[in-house]
Amino acid sequence: MKRHVYFISDGTGITAESFGQSLLAQFDHVEFDRETLPYIDTPEKATAVVEQINESAAQQDITPLVFSTIIDEKISEIVSKANARHQDIFATFLGPLEKELQIHSSHAIGKKRKIDANTQYSKRMDAVHFALDNDDGARTRHYDKADIILIGVSRCGKTPTCLYLALQFGIRAANYPITEEDMEDFKLPSALLPFRDKLFGLTIEPERLIAIRSERRPNSRYSSPRQCQLEVAEVERLLNKERISCINTTHFSVEEISTRIIAEAGITRRLK
Repeated sequence: MKRHVYFISDGTGITAESFGQSLLAQFDHVEFDRETLPYIDTPEKATAVVEQINESAAQQDITPLVFSTIIDEKISEIVSKANARHQDIFATFLGPLEKELQIHSSHAIGKKRKIDANTQYSKRMDAVHFALDNDDGARTRHYDKADIILIGVSRCGKTPTCLYLALQFGIRAANYPITEEDMEDFKLPSALLPFRDKLFGLTIEPERLIAIRSERRPNSRYSSPRQCQLEVAEVERLLNKERISCINTTHFSVEEISTRIIAEAGITRRLK
């Protein structure tokens, strides 16, 4: 089964996309053809979108799905006339909230995404810059400012996790790859010893690591089954020996990895 899905918004579309994707993830056996349509903020744009959706419905002979976050009631009404199964996220939740809080919402487009005076945006950007500056063990002199330092074999997901922690939660995350040379003495690299309480390990199943490394360096020692199996086994032994908390990233998305790290390490989010 295949369904066309539209995420529509008069802002960035991030909220509609995130909410819709979370719901669609519950349907494993359905193939979704997704399309995000941001900044649908005029009646003309809304009409064009309706025509696009209706054309899709006619061609595929199956009703598309629509997830929308449109504040303007006139534009939302136009979109609602499309031949689609429409989930209006704001209409679903704002009304009951207004009733409970006994106050009308501001109906401001992109309210959550605006850069305001409370420095949330600055915290986010500072954390992203920190993650980039302290990526892959290139620099270690600022580890004292890190909230967490991820360690593990190369290509186990450290960098994307650090960037997600920074961008989503404002967490200052550094990462350090444990290499074959580091394992010769079977102990933590000296650069990490002063920050042992900040360390968190990521591990991965060798088969998955082989596939990832083969995309980067095919037919190399770096991506060979023997090398990947050896590195994973050695790093896991080290993590167990040093009693460093870790999670296996093989079957988790970067979002799941990040939230599990926060929960297990007890890190306080800078952005809430």
